[in-house]
Amino acid sequence: MQTPFKSILFALLFAASCSVFSDTHTQVDERINLKLTETEKPVLLAEMREMLASIQGIITGIGTDDRELIIRSARYSGNRMARNTPKSIRAKLPESFQELGGPTHMMFEELVIRADTDDMETLAEFTGELMKQCLACHAMFKAD
Repeated sequence: MQTPFKSILFALLFAASCSVFSDTHTQVDERINLKLTETEKPVLLAEMREMLASIQGIITGIGTDDRELIIRSARYSGNRMARNTPKSIRAKLPESFQELGGPTHMMFEELVIRADTDDMETLAEFTGELMKQCLACHAMFKAD
């Protein structure tokens, strides 16, 4: 039998989730459309997923004290990724996108260096700062 506390907690969580998921208000997406072609869009979105996979690897490395995993994961989304973005896509990206993207790739490179010496708490904090870059970009741009 559930305790009254658990029942009340469950009811509150259920009610809160219903209000979040039942919001039918139409919101206008005011993000900047990158205006990629149908062949460019999946390339850019694949890069975004690769960056997310890097973040996942970094966090796992921090949690398991695996510096090599952190380095490998961070290196994957560093400058090499930026240089490998097709020229047709890079030419279309607005300056504001590049002003976020370039420093983000550099932060991955910095994380590679810092992973050799920084303690795991500092690496976690730096990864949090790196993720702010990701969130800022996704809040500002879309690839429709």
